[in-house]
Amino acid sequence: MRNLKLIIQREYLARVRNKTFIVMTFLSPLILVGMILLIAYLSMLNSSEQRIIGIHDETGLFTEEFKDNEQVQYLDFSNLDLQEAKQKVLDQEYYGLIQIPNISNHADLAKDVRFFGKESPGMGTLQNIEKIIADKLTDQELKDRGIDTSEIEDARAQVSVQIQNFSGERSSKMSNYIKMFFGGAAGYLLMMFIIIYGNMVMRSVIEEKTNRIIEIIVSSVKPIQLMLGKVIGTSLAGITQFSIWVVLGGILFAILAFFFGIDPLTIQSPAQGQVEEMMQPEVQQLIVDVLNLPILSLLIFFLIFFIGGYFLYSAIYAAIGAAVDSETDTQQFMFPVILPLMLGIYVGFFAVIENPHGTVSTIFSMIPLTSPIVMLMRIPFGVPWWELGISILILILTNLAVVWLAARIYRIGILMYGKKASYKEIYKWLKY
Repeated sequence: MRNLKLIIQREYLARVRNKTFIVMTFLSPLILVGMILLIAYLSMLNSSEQRIIGIHDETGLFTEEFKDNEQVQYLDFSNLDLQEAKQKVLDQEYYGLIQIPNISNHADLAKDVRFFGKESPGMGTLQNIEKIIADKLTDQELKDRGIDTSEIEDARAQVSVQIQNFSGERSSKMSNYIKMFFGGAAGYLLMMFIIIYGNMVMRSVIEEKTNRIIEIIVSSVKPIQLMLGKVIGTSLAGITQFSIWVVLGGILFAILAFFFGIDPLTIQSPAQGQVEEMMQPEVQQLIVDVLNLPILSLLIFFLIFFIGGYFLYSAIYAAIGAAVDSETDTQQFMFPVILPLMLGIYVGFFAVIENPHGTVSTIFSMIPLTSPIVMLMRIPFGVPWWELGISILILILTNLAVVWLAARIYRIGILMYGKKASYKEIYKWLKY
């Protein structure tokens, strides 16, 4: 037991004292926030660029329907010949030209509208053009049939459904998107942690094996102690880094809240009463939904599933590192390891988000190779305690089995040199 403690301490200190670890621990939250702000700024910059689109309306019905805005300016070239209009747009390097032919039948006209440009227009621009023409054609068709469109607009009802659970707590329409964001972020972050720190364990084993240091170490400690020491030490380093990120994230959130004049302490939950009138009601409800998320449960279960998932995959990474002589030789073993992680992400984003309590979501949140990711994505939507208990129990039992198998591979592989290990060879090691 003393040897295991020393190995854990050695691996932990080797990680946290590394300059790269220290720099990335404190810079990563800033880089992440900076990237988000940069993307938002670039998106705003891109959307602020005004495009000029020409209109060649042979019907004379649509020219007035195209209104200029911050993104698009429309120029009327209907008085020119079509070829002249095309050349004008080309010479002036405008974004494109809309041609609306003079066809009396509205159904045929809707199918023959054309957009000329050097490149395909963006989806938003194209959808806006289609909507303008479709709305005008619809109104014209109704008028031709003797239907008063103003009465239709007056009779049109605007419905806004208020979402509320049976205990009386309200939530906004964005609440599901908030849960998707937090669950998706937790699942994706866990996957990245497993890959990054699992690779650290594998590279550490390969380095000690190739330097023949391992031969000296195993003369003093058991191979399983060495493997567990590496896994636990690196795991503690990962938890330390994550804890620092949580603290820094909280500080950044407090700074941003102060900068934007938001005081979370003055915002009461819907169950307690009304929200202070600081912002628009929609924004208030959005913030309330964030504060009503099970943040503490998400953090606790993130640590539980992080430790369980990390131990599971790190034992596999350690076994792979012991079975090969160089990092290049690991490629044949990496795909079966990465596949369940990617499957968990895809199931999370396509199944959990659509139906967090469906059969597919529930099954994959119980399978130990995918449960750390899928279950974290389900937690913001509310998961029964017995499902969490079963998932954690299965994960623990699988960890014990995988660590035992990995240790049998590890104790043989760390002393094998000069021979590329195959799946058949590794299967033989399990029998020794």
